[in-house]
Amino acid sequence: MAMSLPRAVFFDFDGTLVDSAPDLAGAVNDMRVEDGMPALPLESLRPYATYGARSLLKAGLGLTPDDPDYDAQRKRFLAIYDRRKLDHTHLFDGVLELLIALERRGLIWGIVTNKNSRLAEPMIHELLRDRAFTPAAVVCGDSTPTPKPHPAPLLLAARDAEIEATDCWFVGDGESDMRASLAAGMKPVLATYGYVPDIGHARSWGAHHEIGKPLDLLGILPRLDWS
Repeated sequence: MAMSLPRAVFFDFDGTLVDSAPDLAGAVNDMRVEDGMPALPLESLRPYATYGARSLLKAGLGLTPDDPDYDAQRKRFLAIYDRRKLDHTHLFDGVLELLIALERRGLIWGIVTNKNSRLAEPMIHELLRDRAFTPAAVVCGDSTPTPKPHPAPLLLAARDAEIEATDCWFVGDGESDMRASLAAGMKPVLATYGYVPDIGHARSWGAHHEIGKPLDLLGILPRLDWS
């Protein structure tokens, strides 16, 4: 079979490019301490980081959207997280080297995240743009009416980068990432180093390949069949 590389690679943000679990879990623990409860270990909250505020509030505080004060507590969580979002968050090892290698190969890259732009944009600036890494497209959770797993954010990223979605790969650590990628016609790659709670179950999400660390992507680029 003829081999063909993608023209672009798009990435999820939390759990794929950046390890934001320490600050996401930290915001939950700040709430627990304020409410007179002990902090929980990071590792007990880490698997919930990929699913956002709703999952973290349930895991850390037992809150669900049915609770009468859920909206207020969600706003409280987001306010605390906003203040500390870059305290301990960092790029995963190998991400900068990966992006350098992609750019040297002439591949366009971008970011598609369900994180609200108010939170995501400052993080992308500090962690990437301030280091001279400029994504061709950045699509956030409020960039389209429907976030992942709907394909709309990925399709918008492809349009912004002026590339056909079928010529793109998408790398993410969540089920919504894999579903959105498949629905958009992109090749889904599962980042198992992220916040995947059960790799065995995650393999049912439809990924075409999986990587155990960011730089593993370089090893599969020449080998995966694009046809």
